[in-house]
Amino acid sequence: MPEFASATVHLRTPEDAVALPVRTSVELGVWAAAAARRLTGPDGAEPKLLDALAAELREAAADSRERGPITALSYVPEPRLGELARIELSALVADDTYPAMTVELLQRYLAAPTPVSYRPPEAELRSLPVGPAVRVRHAYVQDVGRDGLGTVLETCAYGIRADEKWALVLLTSWQAEAATDVLCELTDELAETVRVAV
Repeated sequence: MPEFASATVHLRTPEDAVALPVRTSVELGVWAAAAARRLTGPDGAEPKLLDALAAELREAAADSRERGPITALSYVPEPRLGELARIELSALVADDTYPAMTVELLQRYLAAPTPVSYRPPEAELRSLPVGPAVRVRHAYVQDVGRDGLGTVLETCAYGIRADEKWALVLLTSWQAEAATDVLCELTDELAETVRVAV
């Protein structure tokens, strides 16, 4: 396995997803407007929809850029409803604290309960073409208001041991609880497509 380099890692982009420009320097407003037009199709959409979708894509790209993933996708199967889910593929590289990547380490990292966990994480070991992995479902409460109520953010993640010196984390996150099964299936399918060029 080669040393980690973002250029060696590949993930299939699903239909209805747009790649967010997290590793290229583009003006996000211009990029988002063009991406919104592509997503709404050749027949176009009303200006309010285009503006709202462009604003959401611009915010999604800026948000993902802060985390610096290898790749980030905005999943938008129905443009009039906006982004349904965010998909990010990131790398974890061994260091002095954790000199070797293991599936057990990835499970501890991804399945650790937090003060904002909505329910306990569910972890299960998997085997993928790119290497051994752990799949973790988790839900968090975010943006808690004065009334104590917040928004539930659900995630389905794969920690993939690509090599003893580095690993990959595929993370899909969403807020639409009704889409949980579909988005977990999508994440499972995408995990099977992760490749590392040698």
